[in-house]
Amino acid sequence: MANLSRRHFMAGSGALGFAASLGALSSIGASRAWAANTSGYKALVCVFLKGGMDHADTILPYDQASYDELAAVRSGLFGSYNATASDSSRNRANLLQLNAENAASLGGRSFALPPELAPLHDMFDAGDLAVLGNVGPLIEPTTRAQMENKTAILPKRLFSHNDQQSTWMSFGVEGQRVGWGGRFIDASLASSPGIDARFAAISASSNDVFLSGGNTQPFRVSSGGAPQPTLLRSRNYIGGSSEDDEARERIRAFLARGDVSDGNIFAQDLRAANADSIEASERLRTAQDNVSELATLFGDDPFSKQMKTVAETIQLQPYLNVPRQIFYVSSGGFDTHSGQVNSLGGRHSGLAAAMSSFKSAMQELNRWNDVTVFTMSDFGRTLNDNGDGTDHGWGGHHFIAGGGVQGRRIYGDLPGSDIDSASYTPSRGRLIPSVSVEQYAATLGQWFGLTNSELNSALPNLQNFDNRDLGFFNASGV
Repeated sequence: MANLSRRHFMAGSGALGFAASLGALSSIGASRAWAANTSGYKALVCVFLKGGMDHADTILPYDQASYDELAAVRSGLFGSYNATASDSSRNRANLLQLNAENAASLGGRSFALPPELAPLHDMFDAGDLAVLGNVGPLIEPTTRAQMENKTAILPKRLFSHNDQQSTWMSFGVEGQRVGWGGRFIDASLASSPGIDARFAAISASSNDVFLSGGNTQPFRVSSGGAPQPTLLRSRNYIGGSSEDDEARERIRAFLARGDVSDGNIFAQDLRAANADSIEASERLRTAQDNVSELATLFGDDPFSKQMKTVAETIQLQPYLNVPRQIFYVSSGGFDTHSGQVNSLGGRHSGLAAAMSSFKSAMQELNRWNDVTVFTMSDFGRTLNDNGDGTDHGWGGHHFIAGGGVQGRRIYGDLPGSDIDSASYTPSRGRLIPSVSVEQYAATLGQWFGLTNSELNSALPNLQNFDNRDLGFFNASGV
């Protein structure tokens, strides 16, 4: 029989009710040295684009030669866009050029966003958004020659959705229990043992592995606020009379008791988690009563609602005793094997609108300098098209936004469209990442306040790479 630990039991008890819906709210460990800088307030917001966003249909080449090269390789996709038509979103005249401050370092090439990403283009021009090119999972720097010679040490199960989502979040295939977001929070909590750990890792989406740490589990908050047990929330189970309210309060008091003895250690843990969950949810709702509704408007789509939830939770930070927070949101629908012309534009529009609204909300709260938003995805996609779609790739391009970001710049590498070059795998035109996820995470972690030793502990392959600071933050760290 498998050896089932108490922590694994709690983390996997999703069918057991309310406590599991929030994740196991663990106490922080005291064994680590206090090192991470947790002064002031800083928050990271991870935006995971599920399905594998097509990087080459998101950051497009703009100089004529590079644009023509991509159009030739993707003749089917450009044909589906009817790119030669004057009103096509992929007609070069309609693309939104990125006037990068570091254009001189781009080898004479220039880049653009499609019209659907106009709000992100505005953020780039304002210096609040940067592009990071060709980032993906790596164990060590990898070349095409090494792949052809079969000497490269590659991440496991490349091109698999679930496994690569997990690899981006945890550096291991599906089934991992600890993500690097959770490890970052572990380090921050060890440096500030007096803070409320329950509100440090918050998911407005699913409880994916990203926010799970050794001593950290995500607290899930939805657009309706912190969850409550169904018996307390729904009048369908217990009525609305004064007698019913008294019964409801008795049930709440019973569920909130964490001191009920039980001979079964798993039951004891579950009771304690239930009690802690109820107390945390009530504390969050009390904090909500102390703030006014945000004036910033968000869209009504699911992703915008998630970003609004993050903004509203950051608004509560002064009442929650937590100087460091990491948030997780996600948006699906980026697996565009076909029908890319009809679907990607809508996904881009939703992403850009939500991020723009989030920036406005943070400015309203005077928090924009304290928050960094960054995107991740399963993988980029193949440069070779399927006529009206693309297949699973490897490296891809991503966005970083925030008041502390050294924006209006393009970092990393955006290779040309010659699929026979060393930038691509020997087949299917998949970008070989030139920047590892660990380097991406390390740059974010330094801004977040982690030390080099904490980064080495959280990011297992980081020491295989020379550069752990990709430079996309202001020197002041604001």
